[in-house]
Amino acid sequence: MCGICGFNWRDEKLIERMTQKIRHRGPDAQGIKAFSDISIGNARLSIIDLSAAGNQPMSNASGRKWIVYNGEIYNFPEIKKELLQKGYTFKSHTDTEVVLKSYEEYGPECLQKFNGMFALAIWDDDKKELFLARDRIGIKPLYYYYKDGRFIFGSEIKCILEADCVKREVDLQSLYYYLGYEFVPAPHTLFENIFKLKQGHYAVFRQGKLDVKKYWELDFRHVHLSEDEYADRLFSAVEGSVKKRLLSDVPLGVFLSGGLDSSTVVGFVSKLYGQKVRTFSIGYEDKSFSELPYAKRVSDFFSTEHNVLMIDPIAPEDIEKSLYHLDEPMTDLSTIPFYLICCKAREKVKVCLSGEGGDEIFLGYDRFKAAKIDRYYHIVPSFLRKKILAPLILRLPDQPQKKGAVNMLKRFIEGSLYPDEAGAMRWQYFLNPLVEENIFTEKTKSKISRRPFQPIIDFKNTCESSVSTEKDIFVDIKLTMADSVLMKVDKMSMATSLEVRVPFLDHEVVELCASIPSHLKLKKLTTKYIFRKTLKKHRFLPDDIIYRGKQGYSLPVKNWLREELKDYMVSLLSKTPVIQENLSYPYIQQLIDEHVSMKHNHNHILWALINVAMWYKKFFE
Repeated sequence: MCGICGFNWRDEKLIERMTQKIRHRGPDAQGIKAFSDISIGNARLSIIDLSAAGNQPMSNASGRKWIVYNGEIYNFPEIKKELLQKGYTFKSHTDTEVVLKSYEEYGPECLQKFNGMFALAIWDDDKKELFLARDRIGIKPLYYYYKDGRFIFGSEIKCILEADCVKREVDLQSLYYYLGYEFVPAPHTLFENIFKLKQGHYAVFRQGKLDVKKYWELDFRHVHLSEDEYADRLFSAVEGSVKKRLLSDVPLGVFLSGGLDSSTVVGFVSKLYGQKVRTFSIGYEDKSFSELPYAKRVSDFFSTEHNVLMIDPIAPEDIEKSLYHLDEPMTDLSTIPFYLICCKAREKVKVCLSGEGGDEIFLGYDRFKAAKIDRYYHIVPSFLRKKILAPLILRLPDQPQKKGAVNMLKRFIEGSLYPDEAGAMRWQYFLNPLVEENIFTEKTKSKISRRPFQPIIDFKNTCESSVSTEKDIFVDIKLTMADSVLMKVDKMSMATSLEVRVPFLDHEVVELCASIPSHLKLKKLTTKYIFRKTLKKHRFLPDDIIYRGKQGYSLPVKNWLREELKDYMVSLLSKTPVIQENLSYPYIQQLIDEHVSMKHNHNHILWALINVAMWYKKFFE
């Protein structure tokens, strides 16, 4: 696991600065290589083959092709055997060398052979061509800047900003999307002229031109089997995925929330690892946010060496540190807890397995249930829904607990008021029309396209399935997971020099799940039905874990904004230029007053504003 960077001219001092800027991603070794046409750098986190033979940039035998690479290819031993039979020789035991020689043999088609997570750049000095690629699911990030003939790439935006030609400007359209989605949809970022290479894409930069192509797409062609046959296939696939991800020359552990997905990963690691498993969990004093009893239940069940981190109200310094590593605001409330648990885990291990992806591929989020319930709710006449029920329910005061009947009912009504074209993402969008109309200045409104669900529509239009639930899964995997969940996991773990592996996002597991009809994932209102059945059939977890509802890492931010963080919020939002120049502060003050008085819960928009203000302070001032 590493950090990579580079640009299309020679400048040894700049590439050295860029590499040092992402040293936290790879503290074990740093290397650079500069040609007349290109400069590339790598910061290495040694996981497989800890010797210097695995350092990067790495060349092929002729010294004409060079690679910088971030990730893990779990099937590299099999690919290496194939290459050995073709006459290739190897000087290291790394997957990096296998990736380079696979490209040498197969060109861009090599990507079809890789099972793993990766972002890579390969320079061909004969062709004067730079090849970049990102894994199918988007587990590893890759950014680039392309303007006026200058091309710069990196694992993180902060290293790209080291180049003087990159002007720091806020992309207002991205700011608009960010306030609704709480992340910036690819390919854009909150910085003008800096982009994300999309998941499942590669790019070729040659003679000043950039050509981006898709090499993988998720498809929902069903295989018609019985429930028991699906269950057996799933069990075998997830077990095989976990087994691949145990390949390591350093100690590893597992994140354990006590939820279904992380508990399953713990179970398979305990079965396959051959050593006592270290598990890591988060807890809060507010029991409505804490899952510790469930995590302890699983830890006891599998006899793990369990480590618990209790989180008190966070300090502004914690927010600032996480924002620095994120590069752009992304206000998933689990970001800071995840960063803190990564710090805890890194004290004992260098690799951790995690349960990300299970909710997306098995329909585990409440928003999927909401979308199904909404189809029945729409039987109620429109006038009654919109003019009587919605205003009545939305006037109910917010409750301090995380969920609760009142909070869940209000959230359902808020989402149901959005157009059907947004699908299940209606319940994951937080810039309602009233706030949107009042929070932007007229000048800002004139510069943006106010079509909030265009990113969702664009993805839906590329999905070959006509089933609405499958379109929702497609959007979740291609949009929300890639640009929010996986960005959080990568940035917070690599900030602590910890590699995180995600077995549910093995592309073969994802493709298998896509072949299962959606009514077996969400059966009536039972989320993850087929997965729960799989675990029940194989007696793999205690029943109370198999059948418990979704909770997830979070923070009681809405309560902290009314108390511990209130003064900090007011001070920050009243003084930051990006807020003052583009948004209406009097309206923001109204939102603060309503939130503090518990008239409404505005924690999503207020937390988003806090994060964007701190981001601006960190990267612009």
